[in-house]
Amino acid sequence: MLLSSGRSHRTPTDAEMIRWGADLARVEGVVGGGSAGGGSTLEVALLRAGSGGQRKRIRVNGVPRRSTSLAGTLRVVLFAPEEMLLIAGSPGLRRAALDSLAAGRSPAYPADLATYGRALQQRNSLLRAIREEQASRDQLRFWDAALLDSGSAVVAARHALLEAIAEPLQAAHREIAPEEGELTLRYETNAPAHSGESIRAALARRLEETAEKEVWNGSTLIGPHRDDLVFELDQDGTIRDLAGFASRGQQRTAILALKLAELDLLTTLDGRPPLLLLDDVFSELDPERRSHLVRRIAALPQALITTTTLDDLDPALRAHATSWAVETGPAGATLSGGPQ
Repeated sequence: MLLSSGRSHRTPTDAEMIRWGADLARVEGVVGGGSAGGGSTLEVALLRAGSGGQRKRIRVNGVPRRSTSLAGTLRVVLFAPEEMLLIAGSPGLRRAALDSLAAGRSPAYPADLATYGRALQQRNSLLRAIREEQASRDQLRFWDAALLDSGSAVVAARHALLEAIAEPLQAAHREIAPEEGELTLRYETNAPAHSGESIRAALARRLEETAEKEVWNGSTLIGPHRDDLVFELDQDGTIRDLAGFASRGQQRTAILALKLAELDLLTTLDGRPPLLLLDDVFSELDPERRSHLVRRIAALPQALITTTTLDDLDPALRAHATSWAVETGPAGATLSGGPQ
């Protein structure tokens, strides 16, 4: 994940990825090219605070780049234990999953999202200053415009993504659980558009409606940073929110279907399947779902799987895979095994 996004899915703190007692962590990988070479070399270096220089250094083919450039070079689909909280967990988890996939489809999306984040931060600071009578409401106009422009772009991209993934998601869910009904994703926004109203106009209207409350709270209450994604199951015409009624097994099935649909959707961009990362998830799946995932893995050019015990992996998959063991010692972690 570090080479595809510049961050870890396990921790938001870069320092936690640096070995204890060390000042630097460095990860390098080559994408594409195969044995003939010609691929792109990605490098992410993390420096502990107080070591001097930048905290994080990202290079693509030796050239310094921003983290947003990594996703376009190395597309990744991650299936980790934390994903099991996606349906019933906080809305932030679902927004993050939506943003990650949208960034993989559109090079412009990370920039729009970053612009929105900066505008949101500045606008919130100004709202707090207005509440303390240290600034005028007229000063909001500039940040309102920036928020509306970038925010409407983010929402439009999210809607386009959900439209594109709808068919692959339903197909994957039918393949895994044909008796459970039709799985859909619904975008739940705090600025629903009226008939004939654009996304930007709807956001502007809602900002105006909540203007007094925003000043009172000192924060922006409307926008894609507060939207949500709802997993719904249609069973014989009855549509239910999975977060409220689904069993643990049904939730796992829906998340697995989403990941397989994500694989299919990203592959259609240029015919290159993304790298599948499976982080100790086989122990979370029943035998039927394991078998389905194994079949999909076997059809991919490459996948990386971590597990605490090889017994959790399907024997056919183990026979086909190259196994490495991570072993800890006084000098840190080392790898053993590999190609024989």
